[in-house]
Amino acid sequence: MGMLGIEMATQIQTGLAGFYSGKKVFLTGHTGFKGSWLVKMLDMLGAQVTGYALKPDTDPSLFQAAGIGKISKSHFEDIRDLARLKAAINKAQPEIVFHLAAQPLVRQSYADPVYTFDTNVMGTANVLEALRGCDSARAAVMITTDKVYENKELDYAYKETDRLGGYDPYSSSKACAELVISSYRNSFFPDSGCHIASARAGNVIGGGDWSKDRLIPDMVRSIYEGRKLEIRYPKSVRPWQHVLDPLNGYLMLGQKLHESAKYCGAYNFAPAENEKATVEQIIKSGISILGKGEYSIFKGEKPHEAGMLRLDASKARKELGWKPMLGTKDALRLTFEWYNEYYGGQDPAGALEMQIAGYYSI
Repeated sequence: MGMLGIEMATQIQTGLAGFYSGKKVFLTGHTGFKGSWLVKMLDMLGAQVTGYALKPDTDPSLFQAAGIGKISKSHFEDIRDLARLKAAINKAQPEIVFHLAAQPLVRQSYADPVYTFDTNVMGTANVLEALRGCDSARAAVMITTDKVYENKELDYAYKETDRLGGYDPYSSSKACAELVISSYRNSFFPDSGCHIASARAGNVIGGGDWSKDRLIPDMVRSIYEGRKLEIRYPKSVRPWQHVLDPLNGYLMLGQKLHESAKYCGAYNFAPAENEKATVEQIIKSGISILGKGEYSIFKGEKPHEAGMLRLDASKARKELGWKPMLGTKDALRLTFEWYNEYYGGQDPAGALEMQIAGYYSI
């Protein structure tokens, strides 16, 4: 357990610390941005984490900067390799599985749609297939995205019962993954003792994300490289949320699934309904917080991206007791505080611990 773990355990009112302490957890995508944050949270909760993912594909990466490899066992493998995935899961014998591994970028999905579908659809099928032969597993949280819905570009918050869809290859691949999850759950897991749910969240921000073609990482790079940021869709509205809010939801869902099959299904995790912001508003807020930065509107040819997207998270609030605890202003403040500390030479792992502990003391 991390050095703040005992103190944090006394602060968590959801009962997560008592539940995850000593639990064996298998996490795909642990080298990514969200995966690295989740490993750190699980470590502070006392869990034993085994990760399965490709090596980090950004430089710098949160996985390396925060020493995530030191607090988890790692298999650096491709999620599309079913044999190796089965072997890793069988060796780990986890009680709880979090599946985050994916090709997560819309623009990259246009550049390489086949890889995107192969990773996001067949990768998900592979995790579920591997779980069929794992007697230790009691809960699996399969992470998809807010973009799984057939988006009609309306000022409407999508519910879990709304029609799935996807214009671009990324969104479509994640909607396909939802169908795979539902099919496997119904076909192979009704009486298996392993309870499965999907979690839908998107536009997650937070310190340590250096992915390409994402707003906050692009902004951070532009500022510290001394150049002007170009934004493609200034009026686009997204469910912006700090990474801690959805990850807390995933952890709560994992606990509930472990307890009962009645929590199987799909869950949205989204900011409060009054928290709406455009891309341009986010950029202006970030510049205000940092006291520096410039941007311009990109005028060239742009691939299609959704203009309006909002989710209804009332199911998660009602059934799981989850709620978003950070508004857009606090999410941005924490995000840029982390980057300021990182570029100022502070300890990235310590910054993660402080923000996680602070979150649970709210």
